[in-house]
Amino acid sequence: MKRIKIASILAFLIGIMAVFVGVRVAILNGEMPYYVLQWLPIYNLILGVFSVFPVAFLIWKKSKFAIPASIAILASHSLVLLILLVAYLGTVSVFSLGAMIFRIIVWSIILRLLLLYKKEISLVNKGRTL
Repeated sequence: MKRIKIASILAFLIGIMAVFVGVRVAILNGEMPYYVLQWLPIYNLILGVFSVFPVAFLIWKKSKFAIPASIAILASHSLVLLILLVAYLGTVSVFSLGAMIFRIIVWSIILRLLLLYKKEISLVNKGRTL
């Protein structure tokens, strides 16, 4: 149970962080001390909202969709990082790259917690959840 709560709280926190920064840059046109690609704050805002609701909620409720949703977010962040490294290297800020790497690490931890919980549950009651 602790693993699920930790995973859900991590998903909520990383999502809220992305929402706050995304709103500040994409909607309020807040200035950053470095160059920001136009589409990146919008992407971060959308994925941040998706991380907060429904994904953190799915994790908290131990939904069977929690793992696929977490995989989708992790894959999306990984693909965007690859795009940033291949197409925008030299243009994109090191802060943007660092933030994306941080998100990938956090979502890898969330996914690991979910998989450990699933394995633990399947040993106890033959896999009725997640």
